Amino acid sequence: MKNSEIRSLSESEIVERLASEKENLTKLRFAHAISPIENPNKIKEAKRNVARLQTALTEKKIAK
Repeated sequence: MKNSEIRSLSESEIVERLASEKENLTKLRFAHAISPIENPNKIKEAKRNVARLQTALTEKKIAK
């Protein structure tokens, strides 16, 4: 997910996406702990997506 895509979302959509990305990250971490996943870079991408969403959410809150 690109920054331009995230910035075009509303605040409520960002909150929803953030929750789903956090859930996805948790699932990836559990799967990797049980048996190594095929592409561990997916964990890195998920962490970055969560950070991007949190940053965008903070920007929207400050802008209010």
